[in-house]
Amino acid sequence: MSDRTYNVLFLCTGNSARSVMAEALLATLGQGRFQTFSAGSHPTGRVNPFAIEQVMKTGYDISNLRSKSWNEFAEPGAPHMDFIVTVCDQAAGEVCPLWPGHPSSAHWGFYDPAAVVGPDEGKRAAFEQVFQQIKHRVEAFLNVPLESLDEAAVRAELRRVGDIDVTAIRATP
Repeated sequence: MSDRTYNVLFLCTGNSARSVMAEALLATLGQGRFQTFSAGSHPTGRVNPFAIEQVMKTGYDISNLRSKSWNEFAEPGAPHMDFIVTVCDQAAGEVCPLWPGHPSSAHWGFYDPAAVVGPDEGKRAAFEQVFQQIKHRVEAFLNVPLESLDEAAVRAELRRVGDIDVTAIRATP
């Protein structure tokens, strides 16, 4: 295994839920192999409290979580990204900034738990379900032998992870 650390940016529209949960999951499950970031095309300005509940389960430092624009990562001096992953349909269809170095990119679509209306129990269950789905794909990505694959194979594996059907994954009791 290589000592290389990979930079990964998770993108969504609002950067308040899915991208934040993906950032925390890959950072913690990756055990130092990844420096993770998240951003949005139209950030809401706040991280959803139900997303924060899920992130707290990972042990990730929530003090650094904030809803931010993807423009921060396209500016000079921003960290060079190795991977860009969109996690919602709106961001997948938008014209993204030009990322220095042409990082590998893929779409890992997830249902928007922030769209759930009703009692908090239903919202919490929706966030838990999407959190588990993201975790499933993150775990699959962690099994990709990045160091031993060429660039084309890494890109294909990143897209393959996005094609994994996670719809049957439910919240854990």
